[in-house]
Amino acid sequence: MDSLSDTLKKLKITAVDRTEDSLEGCLDCLLQALAQNNTETSEKIQASGILQLFASLLTPQSSCKAKVANIIAEVAKNEFMRIPCVDAGLISPLVQLLNSKDQEVLLQTGRALGNICYDSQSSKEQFASTNIAEELVKLFKKQIEHDKREMIFEVLAPLAENDAIKLQLVEAGLVECLLEIVQQKVDSDKEDDITELKTGSDLMVLLLLGDESMQKLFEGGKGSVFQRVLSWIPSNNHQLQLAGALAIANFARNDGNCIHMVDNGIVEKLMDLLDRHVEDGNVTVQHAALSALRNLAIPVINKAKMLSAGVTETVLKFLKSEMPPVQFKLLGTLRMLIDAQAEAAEQLGKNVKLVERLVEWCEAKDHAGVMGESNRLLSALIRHSKSKDVIKTIVQSGGIKHLVTMATSEHVIMQNEALVALALIAALELGTAEKDLESAKLVQILHRLLADERSAPEIKYNSMVLICALMGSESLHKEVQDLAFLDVVSKLRSHENKSVAQQASLTEQRLTVES
Repeated sequence: MDSLSDTLKKLKITAVDRTEDSLEGCLDCLLQALAQNNTETSEKIQASGILQLFASLLTPQSSCKAKVANIIAEVAKNEFMRIPCVDAGLISPLVQLLNSKDQEVLLQTGRALGNICYDSQSSKEQFASTNIAEELVKLFKKQIEHDKREMIFEVLAPLAENDAIKLQLVEAGLVECLLEIVQQKVDSDKEDDITELKTGSDLMVLLLLGDESMQKLFEGGKGSVFQRVLSWIPSNNHQLQLAGALAIANFARNDGNCIHMVDNGIVEKLMDLLDRHVEDGNVTVQHAALSALRNLAIPVINKAKMLSAGVTETVLKFLKSEMPPVQFKLLGTLRMLIDAQAEAAEQLGKNVKLVERLVEWCEAKDHAGVMGESNRLLSALIRHSKSKDVIKTIVQSGGIKHLVTMATSEHVIMQNEALVALALIAALELGTAEKDLESAKLVQILHRLLADERSAPEIKYNSMVLICALMGSESLHKEVQDLAFLDVVSKLRSHENKSVAQQASLTEQRLTVES
């Protein structure tokens, strides 16, 4: 480490008066020291103030630019060095070096830029204030060689995670370049072309993750980019189908876009795509197309249109899927579609195959997402249909115990959905569900929810509504009497929430009258 200090001192002098041989020697020593102990050497480099001198050694004329870029790439592996590299003004000269014809210079420069902006939010923000987006796109347009393009892609991808840079890249015309690549490479079976098609279409989807860049490219649904992306969905190339479906899911992030797309026939395109992937389909394509449908189903006005287009029938074809990500999106899509759509909820709720699969997925302990969505869909089928037949189907399929467990979820929204569904069951089909409610220990759970000070007001309110509804069953009524419910409920009469306090008075009267 002493020799490192000497090297750094020497480097300061030689960097200024440019004695080429001793400069090369110093840089080699640094690379060696970095190879032995990257973190410690980087700290010394940082303390020595040498980073500022590197900018002058990165000019196209400099004979040691590849080594300097290599050193920067090495030090930028440490998060604490990334901002100092930006502050030392290294970005601009590095970007200029991407014009080099020398493969080694290109390799090290790409590594350096990639490492500086890797995973570091703040360095990406600093990049946003340089003209790197414009420079990279200009450079990209000039490149014909696959390796150089890949190198630029590797720098672009982490940068494009920053929303401000996304917009700059869109404004610099990156999208047009990407669309061109897709058009050129789509029918090729050369390895390099397949890689470039994937990288290009993935980057396109990444640009759509920013709200501003996405809206700019949507252009009210008239945008040429939007139209081109649409044409990817019916293509025969899986990578393009995937990118097309993901792009639609990203465009579908606000109601206006969703309504426009549904009115313009996107749903049919996505359904056709899904139909092509039912048997031994591509899981990522299934997942992406279902994500798009789920997002499109969010605006109220789209639900009926999508239902009459036959979306549920298409989605149900994937009930047999064993892939949790597909199961998760399938459940989410159905749940969005039946929201406040009584007829559709009733139709699905009477579908024994579906309900049995939901009950099975409610036990998917390894997949919390699938388990949660299955429970929520079971509850939604009851809440939106308010149908006795649906409740009977769910009781016969063994779904009651899951709804009772859901009432103890750590998520208030799920607890609530469960309690509302259980209250409807108690109001409409108490006789049918009585035994299952008993064996699931519903009454004990309600007692616990009411006694727990941490329960949200709406949970307390709905638990009391449910208690009143359960009084119609002799055995459940007896359970309510055996647990001292009156004590808990009368305490809630002075609750700060008006609705809870009122419901407590009503429930207390009911318990007193029926005791």
